[in-house]
Amino acid sequence: MKIEKEAEQILEKFSKALQDIPELEETYYIVDNVNLSREDCGEEKNPEKILRNTMVDKEGYVIAEKGKWTN
Repeated sequence: MKIEKEAEQILEKFSKALQDIPELEETYYIVDNVNLSREDCGEEKNPEKILRNTMVDKEGYVIAEKGKWTN
């Protein structure tokens, strides 16, 4: 009986506290800007610029270390 009375008191206090909360429109976003995206545009890729920092053999193949997890 004591537990039931305490539970009722807790629920009453909780329901009174909920009355003070204003009703707002639900949102999943922090800001009003929804579904913003940039235009899809690719940048030019210059293989010579990419290969500038790599080691390349006489035939033009990139020299790379073999992965340690492979045989």
